[in-house]
Amino acid sequence: MKKRLLGMVLVFMLFAAALSACGSSKTEQTGGGATARSLEDIKTAGTIRIGVFSDKNPFGYVDANGEVQGYDVYFAKRIAKDLLGSEDTVEFVYVEAANRVEYLQSAKVDIILANFTVTGERAEKVDFALPYMKVALGVVSPDDALITEVEQLNGKTLIVVKGTTAEAYFGENYPDISLLKFDEYQEAYDALLDGRGDAFSTDNTEVLAWALQNQGFTVGVESVGSLDVIAPAVQKGNTELLNWINEEIKALAEEQFFHKNFEETLEPVYGSSVNADNLVVEGGEL
Repeated sequence: MKKRLLGMVLVFMLFAAALSACGSSKTEQTGGGATARSLEDIKTAGTIRIGVFSDKNPFGYVDANGEVQGYDVYFAKRIAKDLLGSEDTVEFVYVEAANRVEYLQSAKVDIILANFTVTGERAEKVDFALPYMKVALGVVSPDDALITEVEQLNGKTLIVVKGTTAEAYFGENYPDISLLKFDEYQEAYDALLDGRGDAFSTDNTEVLAWALQNQGFTVGVESVGSLDVIAPAVQKGNTELLNWINEEIKALAEEQFFHKNFEETLEPVYGSSVNADNLVVEGGEL
């Protein structure tokens, strides 16, 4: 009887140790990031998870009918169609500027298509595919106190969104400008409308579109900082999916896909104020 009890205790201890080891392994994986789904995993699941903005019109936003729309969304649907056979196979995951890297590292999404500007710092944490858009920073402000030069913001308050290139650029280069930071774009625009800041800066393509839709505001500084590119991103080391996206971007150049995307999603907003060739990148080639 004692031997039997001893054996049962031993089995229980071994089982508990195994559970502990599994728990420890899971914790370590969570702390260092979860493993991304491979191309085959995505095909087997029959869905692809793509991170987009829900409040950055006209690139990624939810319209009055609750449908997600925009330039990035248009591209995401094409990826789903070409990879899995249908636009309906894409699962949109709404992200904020500051959590785009984390959503890739934790495998909450397979791809980020959320106006993700390529920077050296970000490239150390995620893998960027070929670019599909060009961009610089712009500054929008009220017409009755229009900012036409960045230096006019010294001693004033500039609204930015956390995790954006605007936050990094102005934080590093203009110490005399006070930055008012928000997590979401809608919060930032609300702050500008309410007069909590003197101006707002983000991608010039974004502020140009917003100013056209909001009377009384103008983009007085249309380009500041360097000319950057926007590209899809995947988890670091997910080479198979990265290569597939790159080949997709190259193939889409044959039909001038991103110019068509511009015509359908951006031109209705910009009208003739923005030349498609100044924004669109075809085949990943600048």
